[in-house]
Amino acid sequence: MEREIDFTVNWLRSYAKEAKARGLLVGVSGGIDSAVVAFLIKRAFPDSSLGVILPCHSSESDLEAAQLVVDAAHLSHKKLDLSPMHQELWQNIQEAGKDQNWDQTQERLSDANLRARLRMSTLYALAQQYHYLVVGTDNAAEWHLGYFTKYGDGAVDCQPLKRITKGDVRTWAQYLGVPSSIIQRPPSAGLWEGQTDEAELGVSYDVVDAYLKGEQVDEAARERIQAWHRRTQHKRQVPPSPPRFHNRTTR
Repeated sequence: MEREIDFTVNWLRSYAKEAKARGLLVGVSGGIDSAVVAFLIKRAFPDSSLGVILPCHSSESDLEAAQLVVDAAHLSHKKLDLSPMHQELWQNIQEAGKDQNWDQTQERLSDANLRARLRMSTLYALAQQYHYLVVGTDNAAEWHLGYFTKYGDGAVDCQPLKRITKGDVRTWAQYLGVPSSIIQRPPSAGLWEGQTDEAELGVSYDVVDAYLKGEQVDEAARERIQAWHRRTQHKRQVPPSPPRFHNRTTR
């Protein structure tokens, strides 16, 4: 594990240098995945790394957890409250968009995705000013399930955790010195009150990890994992375009 972590840190350093970037930044949510990335980028660029805390109608516990992460990692950080901008934009969207085709059942998810995309825009604005790259936080389970917002938290320059399971993320967190209270927090995107990843997914990360390792899992869980994967395939692909048009004439 120690060698894999060192390999990942060196890869981050090399990737940034190849891109002519001066350093790396990550959005810090207070969850374990962004905490691990925070510690990794600090190792890769001790003097050119940044944690960005972006509350958007966030709970006080999420803010406290995010602050704990950057403090524990000794990571330079900035905090920008996106709540006022989000509220104004979401209200304008609702007022402009509501008609007979408006689907009220999608409002909560649309609102949540808007928050993720506002955060993405903010991270990239900061990254451009500092000449940094934006580092993603998706682990192997989240990537396989497509459990991220397209052009939101899925819009990043690199994904250092994409190949490791949620269980491995916990192990890395312990090794790196992530505070135990962060490791023990229930995984949550924090996009609405009481939301947890596993409740929304309908399957635990331990089961998803087992599936990804080729281990036997319950049939219902296997079908649910495969359904998530199929439904979100578009998130893991470059946007498609029609094939080249050939204007053939017959004689």
